[in-house]
Amino acid sequence: MSHRNREFEIISKQATEGVKELLGVPSDFHVFFTSSANEIWERSIQNLVGEKSLHFVNGAFSKRYYEIAAQLGKKPVKFEVEAGHGFSMDIPVEDGVELVALTHNETSTGVSVPMDFINQFREHYPNALIAVDSVSSLPYPQYDFSKIDTLFFSIQKGFGLPAGLGVWIVNDRCIAKSEELLARGLSIGSYHNLPTLLQHGKKNQTPETPNVLGIYLLGRVTEDFLRRGIKIIRSETEYKAAILYQALSVHPYASPFVAEPAHRSKTVIVAQSGDHTKLISDELAAAGLHAGEGYGDRKKTQLRFANFPAHSREQFEKLVDELEKIR
Repeated sequence: MSHRNREFEIISKQATEGVKELLGVPSDFHVFFTSSANEIWERSIQNLVGEKSLHFVNGAFSKRYYEIAAQLGKKPVKFEVEAGHGFSMDIPVEDGVELVALTHNETSTGVSVPMDFINQFREHYPNALIAVDSVSSLPYPQYDFSKIDTLFFSIQKGFGLPAGLGVWIVNDRCIAKSEELLARGLSIGSYHNLPTLLQHGKKNQTPETPNVLGIYLLGRVTEDFLRRGIKIIRSETEYKAAILYQALSVHPYASPFVAEPAHRSKTVIVAQSGDHTKLISDELAAAGLHAGEGYGDRKKTQLRFANFPAHSREQFEKLVDELEKIR
């Protein structure tokens, strides 16, 4: 299918309008498509940072965002805490920051930052743009879009689709920043810079031939989520997370990796399982339940459990029952 014909424009419009309605995105925000959320890390730095960005790092993925800024020749500053820990509400105030980069849900560690933490940056950094990586938490979280400027995710986690599509949500402040950088003679990328994405997005098109099937399926999934109701999806996510955390808190072989309940992710639940990791994994697999390995250095000592809309209450109840048998 050509991405310049009417059929594609209808598909693109359905997907972008579905995302906006599902997430409560205001009218002064735009929805664009990329190849992945990894690409958005790079494009957001190119389009929104002339010199300096501030990154809050508490795991591998938030750290990678910081590293990309450095690789692009910017002057990023990072505020880093130990893996498995959240941030205190006392945030550093740096001069000259153009972009504050936050990761709502650190997929590598199962740490989620509270909305109160995200929402305070508008006051502390009124002249900076606030960017939130929400790859492994959407559609669960409910954002106050007056407190952020750009939000992004990819479709292979919470939206249950094959990988290969990133969704980049930006407001008019972001568009203006990219145009300012371009006017200053700075590179903001090529076909996926914000002015070009906006030019084609106004016609429900894309600059290049995109992942048409992914965009079509995203439209259908958001349609399904809207039928189910976002309040029900959020309530079910919280229920599933609660029963799994409770099971881990009393288990003899595993426990929640994130000690502080307020910082525990609802969508990526990480268990510290040490020498019992393989035993638990094998027993769950025998029951038809497949836990993810830990990330990086914790691959063999932790288990990660995804909690997305595609996972039913019944599946999590079975998971808890099977965990209780492993003694």
